[in-house]
Amino acid sequence: MITAPDTTEEIELDLLLEAIWRRYQFDFRNYARESLRRRMDRARLHFGCATFSELQHRVLHDPGVQPALMGFLTIQVSEMFRDPAYFLALREKVVPHLRTWPSLKVWIAGCANGEEFYSLAILLREEGLEERTIFYCTDINPAALEKAKAGIYDLDRIPGFTRNHRAAGGKGSLSDYYTAAFGAARFDPSLRRRTVFADHNLASDEVFSEMQLISSRNVLIYFDRQLQDRALGLFGRSLARGGFLGLGSKETLRFSAHSDAFADFVPEEKIFRRNVVPVTETRDAA
Repeated sequence: MITAPDTTEEIELDLLLEAIWRRYQFDFRNYARESLRRRMDRARLHFGCATFSELQHRVLHDPGVQPALMGFLTIQVSEMFRDPAYFLALREKVVPHLRTWPSLKVWIAGCANGEEFYSLAILLREEGLEERTIFYCTDINPAALEKAKAGIYDLDRIPGFTRNHRAAGGKGSLSDYYTAAFGAARFDPSLRRRTVFADHNLASDEVFSEMQLISSRNVLIYFDRQLQDRALGLFGRSLARGGFLGLGSKETLRFSAHSDAFADFVPEEKIFRRNVVPVTETRDAA
C-alpha cells in the first residue's frame, strides 16, 4: 500500500522532537500526535516562531527556551482528591491490603504539581499508614517537581479540594493539613518528610524500586499505544506481587501487551492488582 508522503510540517515536528531528545534527553517522540501538535502549536506561537523549524533553532541555541517549553509539553492540570470515588475506593478496599505489608512504597508517576501526592499522603496519614510509607513522586518537568515540593496552592482552589476530601471519606477537616496566608494555602511540610521527588521519564527511564501502590492517573492518555505499553510494562515490573495500580478514568489495560500481569480489583475506578502468581506459571501448572 502506498502511503501519502509526510507534509513539511510533519517532518519539521519530527525533527524538533528528535532535537529535544538528543539535546535534553526528554523523549516526546511517542506521545499522542494530535495532542502533542496542539501543544507545540501553542508553544510556537508563544515563542513568536512561524514554523517548527524556527522553534527547533530556538530550542538548540537559546538555553532559556527548553525549560519554558516543558510547561507546554507536560500537563499540570489536577486537583486534590480528584475523582473522589477513586480515593474512597483506595481507602475502603485497597488500604486493608496495604496494612498487611510491614513497609510500603507508593509511586505517584507523573505527579505534576503535587496534588495527587498530597491527597495520598493525607489519606495514608488518616489511615495510620504514613509512618511505614515512603512516597516516590516523579515527573519529567523540573518546574512541576519544585511546585510539588513547595506544596503551595491558590487559596481559591481550597473549597474544591475540601469538597473532594469530604467525598473521598476524609476524616476530620482538610484545614488540619494547611495554613493559609496572603491568598495561598501551604500544606504541612511534614506530609512530605518521607518523600523522594525525582526526575523520571516513562518514555526512557527504567524501574527503580518495588512498590505496593502506583498511582498514575491521566498520564497514559497523552501517549501513543507503543508508549502506553512501555509505561504499563514499567508499572508491572515495579509492583510487588499483589501490589496495586491506579489509572485515570479514561485509561485502560485492555489491549495492552501487559494486561495479563494484572487483574481487575475495582474496575469501575480503574484500580488493578498485579497478579500474585504470574500468568505463565498458572498456565504451566494447568
